[in-house]
Amino acid sequence: MASSELTKSKQQVSTMLKQGFISDYFLSPPPSSPSPSPSPSDPIRTPIRSTPSPTLFEMMTEEQTRDSRPSQSHSHSLDTARIRIEERVARILSGAPFRNPSDWGLGFGDVKLTITARDGFSVSMDVHREVLVGRSQFFKEKLGRRSGSHHSVEICECDDVEVYLETLVLMYYDDPKKKMIGEGVSKILGLLKVCDSLKFDDGISSCLEYLEAAPWSEEEEERVISNLNELQLHNNHEVIQRLALESSTSSKIDNICSRLITGVLHAKDEKARKEMKSLISRLLKEDKSSSDYSYSHNKLDISKETLYTICHKCLTSLILCLSEATSHDENRGIMSEIGRLADNLEWVVDILIEKQIGEEFVQLWSEQNELAVLHSKVPVMYRHKVSRITAQLCIAIGRGNILVPKETRCGLLSTWLEALYDDFGWMKRDSRTGHRRLIEDGLCQIILTLPLSQQETFLMSWFGRFLEKGDDCPNIQRAFEIWWRRAFVRQPVAEPQLQITVCDYPS
Repeated sequence: MASSELTKSKQQVSTMLKQGFISDYFLSPPPSSPSPSPSPSDPIRTPIRSTPSPTLFEMMTEEQTRDSRPSQSHSHSLDTARIRIEERVARILSGAPFRNPSDWGLGFGDVKLTITARDGFSVSMDVHREVLVGRSQFFKEKLGRRSGSHHSVEICECDDVEVYLETLVLMYYDDPKKKMIGEGVSKILGLLKVCDSLKFDDGISSCLEYLEAAPWSEEEEERVISNLNELQLHNNHEVIQRLALESSTSSKIDNICSRLITGVLHAKDEKARKEMKSLISRLLKEDKSSSDYSYSHNKLDISKETLYTICHKCLTSLILCLSEATSHDENRGIMSEIGRLADNLEWVVDILIEKQIGEEFVQLWSEQNELAVLHSKVPVMYRHKVSRITAQLCIAIGRGNILVPKETRCGLLSTWLEALYDDFGWMKRDSRTGHRRLIEDGLCQIILTLPLSQQETFLMSWFGRFLEKGDDCPNIQRAFEIWWRRAFVRQPVAEPQLQITVCDYPS
């Protein structure tokens, strides 16, 4: 019997070895003979230790441990968060008047109030019915008609127990706003929401007064707007005046924009003028792209009529300056004024293009034959900024941002293209390589939008000019190649007309 049990036991061990539950490393017999000791002359060798492969049981245990780590980590983080909440709640309660009634001249609380969070966290305290009913319409409705010396009230499913507790503390202060000093905008918005839900009017007023006086970041301003809209508070409070103009009308906004742009155009300090140009342009672009409903009723915009009035004034000033410059000997003051006036006009035209109302200016600029003649009489180093306006329009038309009839496109090139060729050498000195490519691409595109006969006229003229001036002339050979293929390689073959014959058959 003993022999059969021994045999059975060996079979079980053998099976476990084969299945990997027991490593045979520990069952291996020791070496029969000890390893010889190294002699002093032999080099020292680091013994190589073979690590046993893990058993199936060890691997399963390790996998279970690894799988349990995320849940343990999540549980730990939840515990940590709960501990922090409890610490903050304890800190609020430690200084609460209802927890220290003798210090405030109060008797013991006669209302047991329990506040419970969505996750089940709960806080109970004894508060004073007289204070709750006197400061909160919510508690007045709940407790005002009840008789008896003790009451119990529970507020469930709270978003933030701490904020509810802090609001209760504020009810014990004659001037709640003083208790708020030093708090951030986010905390005040939280208090405002709870004050509104509890119909605590003094608390609402104090929060609004605090927000009116406190500085905001732009992010915080978005939250203020969102919260005030959500709570549907009265719009006659002073805090609203920080967010909206009173009786904003289009004429008033248009007048403000006109004053800003005119002020920039007449600025005396050149550095300030450039900075304000950039600022106004950025604000107008942001205004166009803004989809925020909160600001949609008060967008800073400027009418087409006002912009074109400013544009005509800039153009008139530029013509007068060029006329004065050509009727006198070279005067550096007048000459430098040409560049400033051209830069102003270019900026206003950029606003027209951005607002997609630049079509009329293309027509206007194409008709400036007098200005083009005066331009040719001024030294290129002073006049070349005028040609930047032409380049600006070519780029916009080439990109499809301005759509004008072919007569207007042809008139623009007929009036100003030669001047652009003459000034291009100086223009590229004032701009980056990328801007030069934009001008060349714009010229290519606008020429290729014309009929083939006009393409030929402009491109053959460019061919001779490019051979003469080389790098100081725009390189529009891409347009030249396309015109060549259109005109001589890819001529469309006329399809035979479909003939329809109608025959009457005798019935």
